[in-house]
Amino acid sequence: MRPLVSRDRDEEHRSATPLELFFDLCFVVAVAQAVAGLVHAVAEGHAAEGLVEYVMVFFAVWWAWMNFTWFASAYDNDDALYRLVTLVQIAGVLLLAAGVSRAFDEGDWLMVYLGYVVMRLGLVFQWLRVARDASDAAERAMALRYAGGVLACQAGWSALVLGPAWAAPGVFLVMAAAELSVPLYAERRSASSWHAHHIAERYGLFTIIVLGETIAAATVAVQSGVAENDALDELAPIAAGGLLLVFSAWWIYFVVPAHARLRSNREGFLWGYGHYLVFASAAAIGAGLEVSVEHAVGAAHLSGLAAAAAVTLPSALYLLLVWLLHARYFKAGLARQLVLPCAALGVLLCTFAGHWAVLAAGFVAAAAVAAGVVLAAREADRQDGAGAREGAAA
Repeated sequence: MRPLVSRDRDEEHRSATPLELFFDLCFVVAVAQAVAGLVHAVAEGHAAEGLVEYVMVFFAVWWAWMNFTWFASAYDNDDALYRLVTLVQIAGVLLLAAGVSRAFDEGDWLMVYLGYVVMRLGLVFQWLRVARDASDAAERAMALRYAGGVLACQAGWSALVLGPAWAAPGVFLVMAAAELSVPLYAERRSASSWHAHHIAERYGLFTIIVLGETIAAATVAVQSGVAENDALDELAPIAAGGLLLVFSAWWIYFVVPAHARLRSNREGFLWGYGHYLVFASAAAIGAGLEVSVEHAVGAAHLSGLAAAAAVTLPSALYLLLVWLLHARYFKAGLARQLVLPCAALGVLLCTFAGHWAVLAAGFVAAAAVAAGVVLAAREADRQDGAGAREGAAA
């Protein structure tokens, strides 16, 4: 068993490990369950209640994933004990996923809570290993603050199970704020040595996984609709628009080098925390596509406007958030800066396009990608021309 010591922040060729990829893959199960619960709630006309439960479940999934990701970026030594504890955390997320349907249908959070506790206790154990093997007092104090903060939060989350059902949203708000404050508290004097390029890669991989889940969910919904209702004409525009939305979401996220923005804890925490909404909105696009399919075949109890909004609202939120978090820092000129905000507005307006809403939203997103490519090429040509003129003058 090797010491669990800090890795070099400037380590070359730092990339995701097979264990991290396996970890992400298992989280897809929990994301899929959260999306399924949201679809059922919206299709049955309980969008507000379903959205609250979706936000709560997705926070548990995302926060456990995020804490492991940042910890692994700084301390992954890949010894046998580290691997075993990580596998225990994976078992926790599978237990959480098994309880999602009961949380949505019955307000029973017990299994979700137990799965979350298993994941978090695994992280506490890892931080205690760091405290034992720390190179100095400051790092040891940071590790102990992390372990103590995470443990205290698990005690607080028990109110979600022991308290009345009507208090669950309030408990969630208080405890989510407490969870988000733990890293800020733990690293106020000594920062963990997370690797910027590795973190950006890990977030990018999880984005791909969430978008892949969106495609899978929409494909199953369309397949079911065609097989059971022979509704290819009604579903074709939804399928085409959904693909355009997901392809555009991938392109827009990866067009800029996100790691270049991660130079300090302040920037890293803001960027990392903001991805809760990025991931949640990306997954919700898949839920919206399923709802639109169910509405098209007459299986959903909601209006056409609501079915369209189930796709356009999360799509617009995704575009705006990606622009806010990192895309805007790599775009020169007003025209390039306005592409994504204008696209988000355009997608929202597509809500009123009736049967063609999803397809119209897909075209708007694809047009945003095309505009970005053209404007970036023009900017590159201008810079090349300016460089050539400076070289000739010299």
